[in-house]
Amino acid sequence: QVQLAESGGGLVRPGTTLRLSCEASGRTFSIYAMGWFRQAPGKEREFVAAKNWRYGATYYADSLKGRFTISRENAKNTAYLQMNSLKPEDTAVYYCAASSSSKWVPSEYDYWGQGTQVTVSS
Repeated sequence: QVQLAESGGGLVRPGTTLRLSCEASGRTFSIYAMGWFRQAPGKEREFVAAKNWRYGATYYADSLKGRFTISRENAKNTAYLQMNSLKPEDTAVYYCAASSSSKWVPSEYDYWGQGTQVTVSS
Protein backbone atom coordinates (compact mmCIF):
# COMPACT_ATOMS: atom_id res chain seq x y z
CA GLN A 1 0.00 0.00 0.00
CA VAL A 2 0.96 3.59 -0.63
CA GLN A 3 -0.33 6.46 1.45
CA LEU A 4 -0.46 9.98 0.06
CA ALA A 5 -0.72 13.25 1.96
CA GLU A 6 -1.24 16.56 0.21
CA SER A 7 -0.37 19.93 1.67
CA GLY A 8 0.12 23.51 0.59
CA GLY A 9 -3.40 24.57 -0.27
CA GLY A 10 -4.95 27.79 0.90
CA LEU A 11 -6.59 31.07 -0.01
CA VAL A 12 -4.58 33.13 -2.50
CA ARG A 13 -5.17 36.15 -4.69
CA PRO A 14 -5.43 35.96 -8.47
CA GLY A 15 -2.09 36.16 -10.25
CA THR A 16 -0.12 34.65 -7.42
CA THR A 17 1.80 31.41 -7.14
CA LEU A 18 1.21 28.35 -5.00
CA ARG A 19 3.04 25.06 -4.67
CA LEU A 20 1.27 21.91 -3.54
CA SER A 21 3.13 18.95 -2.07
CA CYS A 22 2.22 15.29 -2.00
CA GLU A 23 4.28 13.09 0.29
CA ALA A 24 4.14 9.37 -0.34
CA SER A 25 4.74 6.76 2.34
CA GLY A 26 4.50 3.01 2.61
CA ARG A 27 5.58 0.96 -0.41
CA THR A 28 7.03 3.95 -2.21
CA PHE A 29 9.44 1.76 -4.15
CA SER A 30 6.42 0.46 -6.06
CA ILE A 31 5.37 3.85 -7.39
CA TYR A 32 5.52 4.01 -11.17
CA ALA A 33 3.85 7.37 -11.64
CA MET A 34 2.07 10.15 -9.79
CA GLY A 35 -0.48 12.65 -10.86
CA TRP A 36 -2.58 15.60 -9.79
CA PHE A 37 -6.31 16.04 -10.29
CA ARG A 38 -8.74 18.70 -9.18
CA GLN A 39 -12.45 18.97 -8.55
CA ALA A 40 -14.27 22.26 -8.49
CA PRO A 41 -17.67 22.66 -6.80
CA GLY A 42 -20.39 21.12 -8.91
CA LYS A 43 -17.94 19.74 -11.47
CA GLU A 44 -16.35 16.39 -12.19
CA ARG A 45 -12.82 15.65 -11.17
CA GLU A 46 -10.38 16.57 -13.92
CA PHE A 47 -6.83 15.63 -14.77
CA VAL A 48 -4.21 18.30 -14.10
CA ALA A 49 -0.75 16.79 -14.53
CA ALA A 50 1.22 13.56 -14.19
CA LYS A 51 4.78 12.37 -14.08
CA ASN A 52 6.29 8.98 -14.79
CA TRP A 53 8.67 8.40 -11.89
CA ARG A 54 10.64 5.75 -13.70
CA TYR A 55 11.35 7.61 -16.92
CA GLY A 56 10.57 11.23 -16.08
CA ALA A 57 7.98 11.94 -18.77
CA THR A 58 5.41 14.56 -17.84
CA TYR A 59 1.85 15.10 -19.00
CA TYR A 60 -0.44 18.11 -18.61
CA ALA A 61 -4.00 19.09 -19.28
CA ASP A 62 -3.87 21.21 -22.40
CA SER A 63 -5.62 24.11 -20.70
CA LEU A 64 -3.01 24.22 -17.90
CA LYS A 65 0.16 23.64 -19.87
CA GLY A 66 2.58 26.49 -19.28
CA ARG A 67 1.10 27.60 -15.95
CA PHE A 68 1.36 24.41 -13.91
CA THR A 69 4.45 22.27 -13.42
CA ILE A 70 4.72 18.84 -11.84
CA SER A 71 8.00 17.71 -10.30
CA ARG A 72 9.34 15.28 -7.74
CA GLU A 73 11.98 15.12 -5.05
CA ASN A 74 13.26 11.57 -4.86
CA ALA A 75 14.84 11.81 -1.43
CA LYS A 76 11.56 12.91 0.13
CA ASN A 77 9.24 10.69 -1.94
CA THR A 78 7.34 13.86 -2.66
CA ALA A 79 5.63 15.19 -5.75
CA TYR A 80 4.96 18.88 -6.25
CA LEU A 81 2.55 20.93 -8.30
CA GLN A 82 3.77 24.44 -8.97
CA MET A 83 0.86 26.67 -9.95
CA ASN A 84 1.59 30.08 -11.43
CA SER A 85 -0.65 32.99 -12.40
CA LEU A 86 -3.55 31.51 -10.50
CA LYS A 87 -7.07 32.36 -11.61
CA PRO A 88 -10.40 32.17 -9.77
CA GLU A 89 -11.34 29.24 -12.02
CA ASP A 90 -8.43 27.29 -10.53
CA THR A 91 -10.39 27.10 -7.28
CA ALA A 92 -10.87 23.43 -6.46
CA VAL A 93 -9.87 20.60 -4.20
CA TYR A 94 -6.59 19.24 -5.52
CA TYR A 95 -5.84 15.55 -5.19
CA CYS A 96 -2.64 13.66 -5.77
CA ALA A 97 -2.63 10.07 -6.93
CA ALA A 98 -0.13 7.29 -7.46
CA SER A 99 0.06 4.22 -9.65
CA SER A 100 2.11 1.06 -9.22
CA SER A 101 1.32 -0.29 -12.65
CA SER A 102 3.85 -0.46 -15.44
CA LYS A 103 0.86 -0.23 -17.78
CA TRP A 104 -0.07 3.10 -16.27
CA VAL A 105 -1.84 5.75 -18.29
CA PRO A 106 -2.13 9.32 -16.97
CA SER A 107 -5.85 8.91 -16.19
CA GLU A 108 -5.60 5.77 -14.02
CA TYR A 109 -4.28 5.41 -10.45
CA ASP A 110 -4.30 2.95 -7.57
CA TYR A 111 -3.93 5.33 -4.63
CA TRP A 112 -5.40 8.72 -3.78
CA GLY A 113 -4.79 11.40 -1.22
CA GLN A 114 -7.47 13.20 0.76
CA GLY A 115 -7.12 16.43 -1.15
CA THR A 116 -6.18 19.99 -0.33
CA GLN A 117 -8.37 23.04 -0.95
CA VAL A 118 -7.11 25.82 -3.17
CA THR A 119 -9.20 28.97 -3.31
CA VAL A 120 -8.26 31.82 -5.63
CA SER A 121 -10.12 34.98 -4.78
CA SER A 122 -9.53 38.68 -4.41
